[in-house]
This record gives sequence, structure tokens and C-alpha cells, in this order.
Amino acid sequence: MMTPQDVAEEQRHLRRMRVVSLLEGSTLLLLVLVAVPLKHLAGLPVATAIMGPVHGLAFLLYVWMLLQTVSGGGWSRAETFRLVMAAFIPFGAFLNERALARRQAALAATA
Repeated sequence: MMTPQDVAEEQRHLRRMRVVSLLEGSTLLLLVLVAVPLKHLAGLPVATAIMGPVHGLAFLLYVWMLLQTVSGGGWSRAETFRLVMAAFIPFGAFLNERALARRQAALAATA
């Protein structure tokens, strides 16, 4: 059984993971749906020169948060796989955020 401090810590991890998931997903969509078309259709390579590194940093932050969150335990292989795959699929981060919100709500209900 989790202590109230453990529950609070897990809630913080989930809240941060949700925010970072949305950040990573948003930067991926901006890169793929805005910057790449601007580069190839409008001849503006500066768009990808800016959004590429921004998304790269967001992705690294996501991976860091993923490692911190999953290393706390209590995550199945399927859940971990979903968290990893969400970073590579456009709109996956938004679906992932909803799953994290459900897990956070379930955790709050047990507290």
C-alpha cells in the first residue's frame, strides 16, 4: 500500500509527464505540419532549422521524464511501450496524455 507521500510524489510525476507529453506532441505537430511544409513548399528552410532543435529538446525532456516516471515502478511493459511509442506517432502524445490523466485520477481515487 502506498503512503500519502508516495501518492503525492506519483501524482507530481504524472502531472509533469502529462505536461511534457503535450509539449513533445505539440512540437512534433508543429515540425511536421508547419515547418516541413514551409521548408519544401515555400522554400523557407529556417522553419525546420528552428523547429527541429526545439522538438529535439522537447523529445529529450520527454525521454528523461519517461525514465523518471517508469523507474518509480508500478508500470507494466505494455504501458511503458505505449509511453515510448507515443513519442514517435503524431497525435500519440495527446492520446498518451489522456491515458496518464486516467491513471492520475485512479491514483487520486485510491488515496
